[in-house]
Amino acid sequence: MRLSELSEHSGVSTATIKFYLREGLLPPGRRISATQAEYGEHHLRRLRLVRALIQIGKVPVATAREVLSHVDDDSLGRTIRLGAALWALPQGNPPAEDLEDPEVAAATAELEELLTRLGWSNAQQIGALSPVYRSLAAGLATLRRLGFPGDLETLLPYARAMHELAERDLDALEALDSEAEQVETAVGSAVLFEPLLLSLRRLAQEEESARRYGY
Repeated sequence: MRLSELSEHSGVSTATIKFYLREGLLPPGRRISATQAEYGEHHLRRLRLVRALIQIGKVPVATAREVLSHVDDDSLGRTIRLGAALWALPQGNPPAEDLEDPEVAAATAELEELLTRLGWSNAQQIGALSPVYRSLAAGLATLRRLGFPGDLETLLPYARAMHELAERDLDALEALDSEAEQVETAVGSAVLFEPLLLSLRRLAQEEESARRYGY
């Protein structure tokens, strides 16, 4: 399809598509003349992901470019490729950088015990290399510092429920045709689906509260 058709099918203006092309967020089309290029379904798929990152997730262009560079890096193993793309996304809590801070050190020790109890040896092996791991440690440290519940026994059932969700996530990804599409979908879901899950959790809390206590 031509640029105008790509715009029509995607709902993205030609000016915005040209901007994404200039910024390296969208791969160039196949050149068919000095002034025209042809685009395919993978461009439509990439446009959906770029819109999810920038328009919905409010991810800066430079960060989106970094995420997409990992999405496209087929030299990486599948787990590292997926992890690197997700790690490049903004994290919920600022990563815990000061590992000498007593609260962070205590939270990190508790996190390690949690992973041991769960049998998540791969997560332990990656450890502090992962900004997700460090973000979780930072979140636990904040809970401890402010006196909110977040001890090992509180977290265990939540972590087990998250593992069931992860199994469902990976089962769905494996149904897709290519590894690139799997990583793209995982990144898009992190931006679009995780907020939906949070809203669903809160709605479930409202439902359960009404069931237990009435209105």
